[in-house]
Amino acid sequence: MPNRLAHETSPYLLQHADNPVDWRPWSDEAFEEARRRGVPVLLSVGYSSCHWCHVMARESFEDEATAEYLNAHFVSVKVDREERPDVDAVYMEAVQAATGQGGWPMTVFLTPDAEPFYFGTYFPPAPRHGMPSFRQVLEGVRAAWADRREEVRDVAGRIVRDLAERSGASLAYGSARPPEAEDLHSALMALTREFDAVHGGFGGAPKFPPSMVLEFLLRHHARTGSKAALQMVQATCEAMARGGIYDQLGGGFARYAVDATWTVPHFEKMLYDNALLCRVYAHLWRATGSDLARRVALETAEFLVRELRTEQGGFASALDADSDDGEGGHAEGAYYVWTPEQLREALGERDAELAAEHFGVTEEGTFERGSSVLRLPDREGLADAERVASVRERLLAARELRPRPGRDDKVVAGWNGLAIAALAETGAYFDRPDLVDAAAAAADLLVRVHLDDSGRLARTSLDGTAGSHAGVLEDYADVAEGFLALSSVTGEGAWVDLAGLLLDAVMRRFAAGDGTLYDTADDAEQLIRRPQDPTDNAAPSGWTAAAGALLSYAAVTGEDRPREVAERALGVVRALAGRAPRFIGWGLAVAEALLDGPREVAVVGHDGDPATRALHRAALLGTAPGAVVAVGEPGSREVPLLLDRPLLEGRPAAYVCRRFTCDAPTADAGALAGKLG
Repeated sequence: MPNRLAHETSPYLLQHADNPVDWRPWSDEAFEEARRRGVPVLLSVGYSSCHWCHVMARESFEDEATAEYLNAHFVSVKVDREERPDVDAVYMEAVQAATGQGGWPMTVFLTPDAEPFYFGTYFPPAPRHGMPSFRQVLEGVRAAWADRREEVRDVAGRIVRDLAERSGASLAYGSARPPEAEDLHSALMALTREFDAVHGGFGGAPKFPPSMVLEFLLRHHARTGSKAALQMVQATCEAMARGGIYDQLGGGFARYAVDATWTVPHFEKMLYDNALLCRVYAHLWRATGSDLARRVALETAEFLVRELRTEQGGFASALDADSDDGEGGHAEGAYYVWTPEQLREALGERDAELAAEHFGVTEEGTFERGSSVLRLPDREGLADAERVASVRERLLAARELRPRPGRDDKVVAGWNGLAIAALAETGAYFDRPDLVDAAAAAADLLVRVHLDDSGRLARTSLDGTAGSHAGVLEDYADVAEGFLALSSVTGEGAWVDLAGLLLDAVMRRFAAGDGTLYDTADDAEQLIRRPQDPTDNAAPSGWTAAAGALLSYAAVTGEDRPREVAERALGVVRALAGRAPRFIGWGLAVAEALLDGPREVAVVGHDGDPATRALHRAALLGTAPGAVVAVGEPGSREVPLLLDRPLLEGRPAAYVCRRFTCDAPTADAGALAGKLG
């Protein structure tokens, strides 16, 4: 019989609906039941495409004996971290503080008052590698709760007080001034020291795509001309694009590489990674004209539309790392890896030899069971381009016959905002109106399904129906960012108005008077603390994303308060720039925009006039950090930036302003490009 998760909408929770564990969703009822029975709560947090979440589920949560023990002695609560990032953030902070590390699946034991007292991540079904078995953990927790309950409650109380003190430390950020040029230079120097000059990227294994840091470095190069900043971007982007972390057949990036060389990925593909990286490669092309950057930007955009777009026009959250291995089980990477024999079956002997050389497939393999992850050679021109293209097409067709990885169809508002921005800009740069249309369709879905009449945003939807969980700060900020990018490309001022609706909610319901920002609204469910984290992780934090969107909105509307809130929020960048730049990358990128102005570009001309199009394109291709672009008909009142901007002697004109000073208008697209380069 299905358990209590059967009525949820999260694909991850539904994956556990047939477990013999009597799972409950996060709810007041779950904790009331724990109080009634006098038992602790097992909180298990994961997400649909998490490999080790699936492993622990198969080993423990599908095991009848383990489930029987859990049901007898605990109330078990399952949470989708993508649906409830607030719950995940609060307890992940506790796990990291207690153990020095974190990850998913996250396993936390709570009192009936939701206070944590014991932590972990994955636990095996039998003791190994120095880890206790999950059953041993359960028995130990049960014994402690039965025999030393007051001691356990005291420990839980101290943990909660410690978390409150940690969150209080963030208050100092609100009094810091926005970063200045020397702060951003300090960040560059720190990144230079951590840069992997051999393989690209930062740090060692595992190695994550540093998309937000790359965006900062591109903007820093644009503002200062720093060759070192651009070289780090170029080296990292090329290494990733040639490595196994990039899908050489279908496009799109895996979550991270398990090694320092980008060779073997953790194969799950996340919407936010691909949206952010699509935008980085498009911006690298904009800065350098790199053919590789152009190809990867377009292939990643096409991957988003082909693999993640839902029937309703939004974008699904992720593709699993695992798929059917053809032997009755599931294996990580089974869909993506190749052996020489599989190449011969798909291509024949002669072309298989070419493919093996071109993509680095060997008898020894680079992955499990003698299989290899496809990579590109360090130099082009090793084989005839047309023949390689044919081989690639045939391998992709052969791969399509394999069992596909599962897809988490949940639409997350904030991640869709990132995809909207990436697709709108990529479509504009490369004259691909289909990509702009895909961005607009996703934006329409967010307005129709996620946004209610009061301006409140739902975090998720599934099959066109909004979920019950409220949007968090990253949702409001990233959707506003996407809407502003879409407006700059399409000239439709309604997107600016909708961004303003969301950002007004940010200022009213998420901002504190001291300049800090909370991850949840002032009327959100009260957890053991109100989550608040300014540091960027796999995607921009809500804090830095809000600063960026507010700064752009202020530039396009001329409103003072959004800029003031953005400047106060950027105090955290000053505090972290030199110490931890890899964890404040988007904040650094926004700070570059603040230092540059950001520049405000108004293009006025009749729609369909080639001269208007030329000016608009020159504006969009300008590399000035965070430049804001508006385009419209003469006399348009849709976007405040366009007000009182006439034609120039009857011709389309562009107006560039910066720090409350405007240049003379120009009708010359080349001159405009010079102002923004």
